[in-house]
Amino acid sequence: MNGLSAQPLQVFTVASEMENHVGEEAAKMVNHTEDVHVEDPVVEDVDGDDGLIYKVTDNPPMHLTILFAFQQALLSLANQLALSLMVAEAVCGDKNPDFKTKLLSTTLFMDGITTLAMVLVGVRLPLFQGAAFEYVVPLLALQTLYPDRCDAGRTSVMTIFNETSGMNFTIVKNATIDEWGLIMSHVQNLQGSLMAAGFIHFLIGATGLVGLILNFVGPVTIVPTILLIGIYMQRAAVKFVSVHWGIGLLTAGLAIIFSLYLARWKLPIPMWTKKRGCHVMRYPLHQVFAILIAMLIGWGVSGIFTACGLLEGNPLARTDVGHEAIVEANWFYFPYPGQFGPPDFSVSVFVGFLIATMISVLDSIGDYYACAKTCNVPPPPNHAINRGIAIEGLCTFFSGIMGCGHATSTYGGNVGAVGITKVGSRQVFMLCGILYIAFGLVGKFSAVFITIPHPVLGGALVTMFGMFIGVVLSNLQYVNLTSTRNLAIIGFSLIMGLAIPYWVEKTPDGIRTGNDNADRILRTLLGNANLTGALLACFMDNTLPGTKEERGITAWQSSEHPEEGHAGRYTQGDVSLYEPLLPQRIKNLSIMKYIPFLPNPKPKQTRGTNVTEELHSLPVL
Repeated sequence: MNGLSAQPLQVFTVASEMENHVGEEAAKMVNHTEDVHVEDPVVEDVDGDDGLIYKVTDNPPMHLTILFAFQQALLSLANQLALSLMVAEAVCGDKNPDFKTKLLSTTLFMDGITTLAMVLVGVRLPLFQGAAFEYVVPLLALQTLYPDRCDAGRTSVMTIFNETSGMNFTIVKNATIDEWGLIMSHVQNLQGSLMAAGFIHFLIGATGLVGLILNFVGPVTIVPTILLIGIYMQRAAVKFVSVHWGIGLLTAGLAIIFSLYLARWKLPIPMWTKKRGCHVMRYPLHQVFAILIAMLIGWGVSGIFTACGLLEGNPLARTDVGHEAIVEANWFYFPYPGQFGPPDFSVSVFVGFLIATMISVLDSIGDYYACAKTCNVPPPPNHAINRGIAIEGLCTFFSGIMGCGHATSTYGGNVGAVGITKVGSRQVFMLCGILYIAFGLVGKFSAVFITIPHPVLGGALVTMFGMFIGVVLSNLQYVNLTSTRNLAIIGFSLIMGLAIPYWVEKTPDGIRTGNDNADRILRTLLGNANLTGALLACFMDNTLPGTKEERGITAWQSSEHPEEGHAGRYTQGDVSLYEPLLPQRIKNLSIMKYIPFLPNPKPKQTRGTNVTEELHSLPVL
């Protein structure tokens, strides 16, 4: 559900390379016509179960691997930029180009590290790990409830007694706070809170608590909770778009046209290969990178408006602002732990992050099963799921140390790309992780992207958040929507999740406990929309009478226990692909059965057992 990009397909240059290198399997998927128009093999329907061109354990040729990896990397690049800028705004660093460059570099760097860890050590499926939008809601709540948090001036009052006149004089003194110090103080609060939430995330996977959570949390709880995230994030989208509604809506409209209205039209693209020479391939390139193309066009329109003098007095929409950030940025920047100072801790932010952690865990589990189904491999066993959740939590902990301000989570949009491109190789996603690490190390790369005009980014956010909400609503297919119980829980949790934060925002003095710190914590917690909705939905779903089938929990858990006797239908791999990279000698230790994130040791076959099996196999006389 984190994958917010448009419906992904395979990049057009890969098709011509496949025609020469993939072999007979790919050649059967190509339809040649008399006028040398070549249909992309990826777009054609594949007969049979063997849909993947490259299986999970396959290693494509390096030049194809590079092309596949670049496509997966570009699909989610806009998401990383959007979330990084939202974090920068939450910590009052949106007007500091140097900080934004470092923050985006750190985000891209940690995306690459987490992706590599997930493929090599985690669940070991072709999955991309990107910045998690679930963790933004607590930051948006802080912006709404404390609009003066970025005030660089602090007023202090001093009373002086004048002995001559015998009167007291009050002196108001303004102490200016350094802008960088103000940003660092906010980032450090996020660091400690994210580290604590990441550690709990790690424990959920390492101790095998995932199965226990699934018994109490189902679609009736998750749908209103994540839906409130999408509804609440519209504030960020409107803030960016409102800089210039024309450019923002143009960007959003182009993304929708390219991805939806023109989804069935294939762009004719001239190609040349050694085997076929000059020919034309029809491929929906506009749908592959709909959001990126729309952003580039919107960026170009902003440039034209800037040159024509139509954006005077509107620096956030201009393209000639921020060039000094590119010039001043280092060619290479290595993100390191504690780059923004020592971590601090905020109880209110931590609770918001903790709720986001629970949502992220359930979201990732769904993506694991979706990826396995897409790759036509057996569903991931419990030890692989536990290991994947543990890796996500561990990397979230390190993201806190690095100062990202957000966690990383599995992106469903890249899973969809695997299904359509028919390329499920882990090698591709390993290289994708390496590319993101390289993006993070090149400081100029991040500096260029932070100069994107705000209305262009806002238009992309409108499209992505709209698709996000649509994907969330699709989870209601598992719930009995004819049940008054379910409808009441969803509706009541949604209305209260919107009403309580609204009340807290409009009545700043509504909560008075006599303790300023307690008031601040309560205001931040109650102002968090998904926290209120999640607690209420979970409580009602587990206290009101209702069967697991009615609640949708049975449908969610059915994939954990695949039907026996159907192992042969998984033609692209077996359960052994989930085993960790450990020597067989260690995997056979008896202690392994007590570690939730490692597979149980295989039973040893004794000589007597083998002799008995041989006797039973003899024909009966």
